[in-house]
Amino acid sequence: MPILEKETARDQGSQVLPKVPVPPLKQTLDTYLKCVQHLVKEQQFKKTKAIVEKFGAPGGVGEVLQKKLVERRDKTTNWVYDYWLEDMYLNNRLALPVNSSPVMVFPKQTFRDQKDALRFAARLIRGVLEYKALIDTRALPLEFARGQLAGTPLCMEQYYRLFTSYRYPDLKTDSLKVHAASSAPEHMIVACKNQFFVLDVVANSKHLSETEILSQLEKIVKMTENAEERLPPFGILTSDGRTEWAQARDALTKDKTNRDSLALIESCICVVCLDEPSGLEPSDANRALLMLHGGGREKNGANRWYDKSLQFVVGMDGTCGVVCEHSAFEGIVLVQCSEFLMKYITGSPSEMVKSSNFRELPPPRRLLWKCNPNIQGLLSASGDRLQRLVNNLDMDVFKFKVYGKEFIKKQKMSPDAFIQVALQLAFYKCSRRLVPTYESASIRRFQQGRVDNIRSATAEALAFVKSMTDERVTYTDSEKMKRLRDAINAQTNYTIAAITGMAIDNHLLGLLRVAKDLNMEKPEIFCDETYLASNQFILSTSQVPTTVEMFCCYGPVVPNGYGACYNPQSDHIMFCVSSFWENTETSSVVFVKALNEGLLEIRDLCNRSSAAATKPAESSQAAGQPRKSGK
Repeated sequence: MPILEKETARDQGSQVLPKVPVPPLKQTLDTYLKCVQHLVKEQQFKKTKAIVEKFGAPGGVGEVLQKKLVERRDKTTNWVYDYWLEDMYLNNRLALPVNSSPVMVFPKQTFRDQKDALRFAARLIRGVLEYKALIDTRALPLEFARGQLAGTPLCMEQYYRLFTSYRYPDLKTDSLKVHAASSAPEHMIVACKNQFFVLDVVANSKHLSETEILSQLEKIVKMTENAEERLPPFGILTSDGRTEWAQARDALTKDKTNRDSLALIESCICVVCLDEPSGLEPSDANRALLMLHGGGREKNGANRWYDKSLQFVVGMDGTCGVVCEHSAFEGIVLVQCSEFLMKYITGSPSEMVKSSNFRELPPPRRLLWKCNPNIQGLLSASGDRLQRLVNNLDMDVFKFKVYGKEFIKKQKMSPDAFIQVALQLAFYKCSRRLVPTYESASIRRFQQGRVDNIRSATAEALAFVKSMTDERVTYTDSEKMKRLRDAINAQTNYTIAAITGMAIDNHLLGLLRVAKDLNMEKPEIFCDETYLASNQFILSTSQVPTTVEMFCCYGPVVPNGYGACYNPQSDHIMFCVSSFWENTETSSVVFVKALNEGLLEIRDLCNRSSAAATKPAESSQAAGQPRKSGK
């Protein structure tokens, strides 16, 4: 489709995307039963099946709710958007770092000195302004789906929230606010040594040059050197649970000075965090941890403002990346923005040399805060809770170097489906069971589309992992291969259902929320322990591919779970596996070991099968001999 590639997002109006469909009720209920049957005990499944059949019976509760949901689809641009946003993010009371905000870890930078690091930051800020200009003028190229069902135009809405959104804490449900373009902010907030500064990026309606930005950053660093003027680390409050932060924010806003400072942060383009050296060895895992939580209050944990959608981190020791408040947009949008910036920084020659006409600019302004003993206590409590989170996170970044996408494609398999099956095998090796698994599936083919869930723990995946690990039964390679292909097909089919709006999670959430909107008693299907367990995603996964050397990671979504983010490249695969130390059932290093083992075993199986298929017919009897499976 070379002709379409030139389109920009501005032309998208002429291409109205379809609305997210409401799947047929019977189809969703049948799929739901199929998804859970092999994950719960037989007795429990019988009970669930009866509840589901009653819910879906002609004239039953399900039909009433389905009808209301179809009416809602007709009346709204996207029937699931608000329901999903609240359920996934805004109602969640957990702290944003680790639990919610994913991060992109940039390639390790080698800075000769502080000035070098500030040069990098100035260039990054210029890149942000360039990218923001593309968004503001709607000049971003319109994106098309890749992978399954490639070529469909995608909704670009999420890009318009990158620099204009802010998540406000509240006691029960947060709110995501997006500034109107007319009130477009012209300042960034720079955090340095836990102090916050306003950096105006426009002067006399002209953007600051790279040299001017560098000069302003140098002034900010100088201003933080005076210890007497240092204020308490207010950013740490934003790292707390959402209810705790909402209460603290209430206490802060009683004073006008604090209200003014909050207003400036809440209306900025983005936050730029100039981090102190962490003193840690700059391994992939350590850089990932520092992006996720800043290393706690002793390091850079308070040098953040987590409510803002984008925080660019430039560590003086070369640890750089971006932290994203996830309610406004998905990982792929973060990737596109990050790749633009990396290419901008390394690509074009620096503007430093050119600009000789230097303007006198007013110095950056330090944000002031008023503190009292109550607020001092809140800061201290927030710091304690962040420290607990820091001490609890177990992260392993693993670069699997034996093969990548190319090998998988040679097997005529989808790389994503292949990796998902390998993750199921790894989990099974660790726990001898499969668990509800979440893989995010983009529904950007539809208006205001965000994501639905691919449930990767399929019955076919279970059959395959059993054939690979069962010590008592011996399977032939051809049986294992058949099961592998079945598992990959099941995964691929579910993926296609999800990206075309036919998965079950958004639909079930919609039915539950419509019942709530109608003030109905909660339908039994949603009180059933199978439903509750099926929404505890012990394995939370996401493919975040990049074309520049960087990787994405996040924490687990349940206390006894794993976060597994992966980035398949042509000859290797990056995995970021996270879990919590406090939970004795999980261990990132054990999971990674099982994953490595499983990826090698699947490769050996594919290689043996290819060899057997190419051997002359007379030796085909030998190939059918059973092999001992497992270790």
